[in-house]
Amino acid sequence: MRTEKLMKKVVMTIAGSMFLLAGANAWAQGDAAAGKEKSASCAACHGADGNSQAPNFPILAGQHADYLVKALEDYKSGTRKNAIMLGFATALSKKDREDLAAYFASQKSALTIIELTQ
Repeated sequence: MRTEKLMKKVVMTIAGSMFLLAGANAWAQGDAAAGKEKSASCAACHGADGNSQAPNFPILAGQHADYLVKALEDYKSGTRKNAIMLGFATALSKKDREDLAAYFASQKSALTIIELTQ
């Protein structure tokens, strides 16, 4: 009887994990390949793969896609203030924002734990 309860917990844990992973994929609506094609104008400041070499431009690589979409929406609406980003974000459609976010989220970040703690 005890083994059955343990097995039931294991199965439920696995099923729950699969559900959460499926939900995460459903949340990420963008197309990373399309985002890569759309990212040319981003590369000048943020680097081709989102790993900016300049300290005054944030690294986009490895950021959560939903965060990047929200940031672009906030630049577009003026909630986040940056004249350069306002110009870029204004021209982006919802699909463009999602595609760019998917692309940059899929890139390996140059940041490491050591760099973050220094």
